[in-house]
Amino acid sequence: MSVTSLPPSSGPVIPESVEPIDDFYRRLMRERWFPVAVLLIAFLVLVILTNQFDAVALTAPGTFTTMLILGSPILLAGLGGLYSERAGIVNIGLEGMMTLGTWFAAWGGIRWGPWAGLAFGIFGGALGGLVHAIATVGFGVDHIVSGVAINILAPGITRYLSSKTFAKPATESAVGGGSISTSPTVNGEIPEITVPFLSGGDLFGWKTPNLFGWIEDKDWFYVSDLAGALRGLTTNIPLLVVLAIALVPFTAWLLWRTRFGLRLRSAGENPFAADSLGVRVYRFQTIACLASGGCAGFGGALLVLETTGNYKENQVAGRGFIGLAALIFGNWRPSGVLAGAGLFGYADGLARRDLDGKSVRGLVLFLAVCALIGVAILLARRMVTAAAVTAMLAGLMILWFVATDEIPEELVFITAPVLTLVVLVVAGRSLRPPKYDGYVWRRGEGG
Repeated sequence: MSVTSLPPSSGPVIPESVEPIDDFYRRLMRERWFPVAVLLIAFLVLVILTNQFDAVALTAPGTFTTMLILGSPILLAGLGGLYSERAGIVNIGLEGMMTLGTWFAAWGGIRWGPWAGLAFGIFGGALGGLVHAIATVGFGVDHIVSGVAINILAPGITRYLSSKTFAKPATESAVGGGSISTSPTVNGEIPEITVPFLSGGDLFGWKTPNLFGWIEDKDWFYVSDLAGALRGLTTNIPLLVVLAIALVPFTAWLLWRTRFGLRLRSAGENPFAADSLGVRVYRFQTIACLASGGCAGFGGALLVLETTGNYKENQVAGRGFIGLAALIFGNWRPSGVLAGAGLFGYADGLARRDLDGKSVRGLVLFLAVCALIGVAILLARRMVTAAAVTAMLAGLMILWFVATDEIPEELVFITAPVLTLVVLVVAGRSLRPPKYDGYVWRRGEGG
């Protein structure tokens, strides 16, 4: 995802001996059943670790509910990056756009309720996207420079706005009564959803049966654990989280099933060819930046409305950058971004629910097992260097697991950032970004 002023090279030549293995790997990844099989096997490993090491939080229903809530802002940041980078615009300013979204969501929510807060949060993020578009598309500024500038400016802007609004006494301002770093609480609630029949949700006032709960109570090995996890994924889920997840199939349809999406993606794959065919590259890149900022603002609004209930300075806490990691992990695909956000959200939720460090310790062993499987795949694809790095990481995790009985509390809360680094090291070598992602394209240049 580097930024350059020259067209990218064609890439390395793959040896003939590797091509059959790569073709099999690609065909397997395209199979619809393959991701489901991977998830079921991964959950089986978690169940075994839970029973073996008393790491109850690994498969607890509450962990998966927390995963959805904490992973949704990361998902929205990743989808925001997907829109812009598919159009060729690198957006590392997602962190700053989420920060703008948190402030505007709190301001609008305090005045007119949570749904207005959501609209203002999206608007605030889109403002950041507009600034990024003006800088990169309008003036040809380096994408990284523009994104860094937004990340630096956004906290200062929100702090200044807070001093003029939240920090004032409640008698002088409709949104006053807080401080320069904290807003008053947003009043009002957004509904939560429990799926009828599967998790016992209400249907027109009737309490439906709880199928997952019934299976969970049977205490069947693996099946009851799986039912408990599914119950956690379908019980008391905030409506905003449901809307965030619904953006995944919508984005996939919009970008890969419509003419609009084809034209937007063509701006990131080859803007010279797209321009020669009449595609208004600048227009689509600007729209992509606005959509990117809007998604990031949605993520910031979700933080305010669902996790804290008010604006707090620095509450984004790196989620914009983790969203970029989820984007890379997901190979610039909506379903991949969802998987990456779920992984990071699970690690974050597990860290918050693991009071004795045993579950995070079990997660370390789980990641080591996954890394060893990755080593086998990389060796089969003749990617020796990547396999060596992955094997080293797996060895360090196994050594850590053997040498400790529990993870210190200070290290539990850095689980998600550490996992982000591991995923980028392991997954970043075999992925394909849009060809002209980060290229500063100017109309009239030769391609």
